[in-house]
Amino acid sequence: MEQMPDINTAAQFQTIGGRVLTGLKENFEESVAYFNNTLRVNENFDVLYHTFEMGGKKACMYFIDGMVKDEVMQKLLQYFFGLQAKDMPEDIHGVLKKFMPYVEVGLIESSDEVIRNILSGVPVLILEGYGKVISIDARTYPARSVDEPEKDKVMRGSRDGFVETLVFNTALIRRRIRDPRLTMYITEAGTVSHTDIVLCYMEDRVEKKFLEELKRRIKKISVESLTMNQQSLAECLYHGKWFNPFPKFKFTERPDAAAAAVLEGDIIILVDNAPQAMVLPTTIFDIVEEADDYYFPPITGTYLRLTRFVTNILALILTPTFMLLMQHPEWISDRWQFIVVKDPLNIPLLLQFLILEFALDGLRLASLNTPNTLSLPLSVIAGVIIGDFTVQSGWFNSEAMLYMAFVAIANYTQVSLELGYALKFMRILLLILTHCFGLWGYIGGIILDVLAISFNKTIGGRSYLYPLIPLKPRQLVQRIFRVPLPKSENQKAAR
Repeated sequence: MEQMPDINTAAQFQTIGGRVLTGLKENFEESVAYFNNTLRVNENFDVLYHTFEMGGKKACMYFIDGMVKDEVMQKLLQYFFGLQAKDMPEDIHGVLKKFMPYVEVGLIESSDEVIRNILSGVPVLILEGYGKVISIDARTYPARSVDEPEKDKVMRGSRDGFVETLVFNTALIRRRIRDPRLTMYITEAGTVSHTDIVLCYMEDRVEKKFLEELKRRIKKISVESLTMNQQSLAECLYHGKWFNPFPKFKFTERPDAAAAAVLEGDIIILVDNAPQAMVLPTTIFDIVEEADDYYFPPITGTYLRLTRFVTNILALILTPTFMLLMQHPEWISDRWQFIVVKDPLNIPLLLQFLILEFALDGLRLASLNTPNTLSLPLSVIAGVIIGDFTVQSGWFNSEAMLYMAFVAIANYTQVSLELGYALKFMRILLLILTHCFGLWGYIGGIILDVLAISFNKTIGGRSYLYPLIPLKPRQLVQRIFRVPLPKSENQKAAR
């Protein structure tokens, strides 16, 4: 590695920092020293620089080890070494036009932009005698393959999924929408991380007012880093009522679902290092929809969608309804007496259901941290041995275990984890109100659940129950039933 040029004082670095690019014409060595000092090349083993001569002029290239295409850089350097002094133009634009045999090149006028590009993995070339720096986007990131996501699977359809590399995700959407009106607007957030954010939308279908408001909110974000990627961005974009658990955003790991949302006029937000797309604006009908609804014929897709709706409703009210009936067994007809708890209640039903609610989450967390080789033994132990023992020992009644097993399975009938936990919190609230106040608590809990959904708003200000509130009959039918594709396109065009 070349020796760092000497510079006398830190104050000189500050001075150079303010005029570093215009100062390239006067003192190439001081400018290189400034970047070496700022990037701390002697301390960071992966921040590399290479000084050489290019057409009789001093040159220095900076790049990050592991984030650059080695074969591309090798060919570029070999090409630069062969340039003669008589070939070099006086204008930096002439250098780009004549001697930059690469696709993605540009000019940078700010020293902060130079540092940001280098740390983002973009190699930069500093040339003596020019007041601008050349960026050569030959970066490459460590990335996994675009396999089907584990959580967002389908029975039929595409088997690819988003990954942590932003350009791969935009390419997956571009592959499906080959239209010049598809827009990929890039911005960033985080004063330290400078995380790349891409807004993906159709220019002629997006709601322009909402789009401008979204861009304004992203620009106003003042945090050091989007530590949790899209979740951090979501919390910065929407400062709503924290006590309403119903999700304001839909997340998908499927490029086909994201492309479909874009074609419907929604905005897709892609965040670097996040293998999901955020869909805006989002209503309850958007969250319940899944790709399988469209990969099957209309009648099958409608059945799957209605099954999901009914299952989610049952997951919310099943255990509170059962507890209410156990408080008033006289309401149960002779034909339905088999649902009555036969064994004595050693522990109140409310406490049984609450313990099981927390136990299910405990098992879910345990499964996440369990090696794959032990996942099957863990499921056998949790599902068979522990379940059977708790019933026999009298801790839980078999009826409570049965209904909670249905609730656990129902949580996996839809992809959105946020919606699953929202229903869970509402179910716990309904259980407590029913236990404390009986029938009136049950009715009050149902009303609270309905109000929590009805008064919820999307990030764009639209009703969470749109197109039910306000009522749009044609669109509502399309949300509930899977209509054939030509008819669906006609309804979108008339919207």
